[in-house]
Amino acid sequence: MSVSTAALDPSVCAPLPVLGQDVTVPLVTGGEVTYAALDYSASAPALQRVWDDVAAYAPYYGSVHRGAGYLSQLSTDLFENSRRTVAEFLGCRPEDQVVFTRSTTDSLNLLAAAIPANCQVFVYETEHHASLLPWRDAQVTYLNAPRTPGQAVETLERALADREPYGPALVCVTGASNVTGELWPVRELAAAAHAHGARIVLDAAQLAPHHPVDIAELDVDWVAFSGHKLYAPFGSGVLAGRADWLQAAEPYLAGGGASRKVARRADGGVDVDWHTTAARHEAGSPNVIGVYSIASACKALTEAGFDSLVAREQELVSRVREGLAEVPEVQVLSLFGDDAPRVGVISFVVRGWNSSHFAAALSAEYGIGVRDGLFCAHPLVRTLLGSDPQDPGECGAPEAEPGERSLNAIRVSFGAGTPDEHIDRFLRAVTELVREGAQWKYRTEDGRCVPDRGEAPQV
Repeated sequence: MSVSTAALDPSVCAPLPVLGQDVTVPLVTGGEVTYAALDYSASAPALQRVWDDVAAYAPYYGSVHRGAGYLSQLSTDLFENSRRTVAEFLGCRPEDQVVFTRSTTDSLNLLAAAIPANCQVFVYETEHHASLLPWRDAQVTYLNAPRTPGQAVETLERALADREPYGPALVCVTGASNVTGELWPVRELAAAAHAHGARIVLDAAQLAPHHPVDIAELDVDWVAFSGHKLYAPFGSGVLAGRADWLQAAEPYLAGGGASRKVARRADGGVDVDWHTTAARHEAGSPNVIGVYSIASACKALTEAGFDSLVAREQELVSRVREGLAEVPEVQVLSLFGDDAPRVGVISFVVRGWNSSHFAAALSAEYGIGVRDGLFCAHPLVRTLLGSDPQDPGECGAPEAEPGERSLNAIRVSFGAGTPDEHIDRFLRAVTELVREGAQWKYRTEDGRCVPDRGEAPQV
């Protein structure tokens, strides 16, 4: 999967309006500045369009599926129309199901609970923990980090060919790394999986907000993603794809909505007839507003022209990479090399800096929000940093004091709502911090590097 911008003019696509774009934050050195949200990979700001759509619907909110009242019927239509909107956004096949969940993590745990008995799972060590960890009841083969897309395919083919016994198998792979932003060869991996009788699920948490995802074109069996990374708030996610394993599995949650009929038996027990539709795994009162916000975001990205959004983001990626390359102390992390196509997610380390210290200075002195840590992808970041897999480290900051070497990295991420000024400020801040140092003293507090409010600025 590659991204080409040759035929597109990024200047014709302005940033999409998002919530919080005018929020100001205080600087430890004095004054205020408009906040630069450059942590899209964790949670992207909600599109203004999504918020407006939700606000317009909110007075009409009601229960879904079983209510006789007008608002309940309206909400039911909204909920099911949202399902169709998401299916269209993902290029679902006619027989595919769209199940609404809480997040990518929830989606992949749902699928893990639905895989057949004796199913073997193959997952790269480079995955986010959401796709690395759910397969606890399966026989799991963890594949080493590949250094080229071709090596990723070859590694998978060998592992699938060597599996014993030959039976149901599932491959789990990311579409775009949440650490390096690099695009994975999803179509080629899907072909390799199917050639060896395996199925494949795509973790699109970082791909869907940055690049069109088409289930049929990629020929994957399932796609999982989160609304809060797709410019939609309210804690909803999606698992979309083939229905057979989902229909054959016990409901992910047992309760109302998942059951079609419940009756007492003569022996005092209970017989349950479960739904075979997506409702089978959507027990309880669903997050209607969350689901609607995902559908609204899908529509907004489509109507804005996803190709133009991709082109503009690629322009920002080039600017960030070129700017960081001008600072010798900065090392950008990569699996596949400098020429690998990627989305707006870039991780790096700075020689002579603790990553938590650097991120704290970006926030306190420049009003820039990035992320530091291992990004819930511990094995991958440790591999990229060349550290031992057993080295300590957490998703948050390490115990290292400012100035000490840390076993984590800094991640800058951006997307459809990022203004040019935020990128310019970030690159200027990196250059100034490396060349001139921080203006303030910092200390470690509860595992985080924070400005020392009791200390005067450094002279």
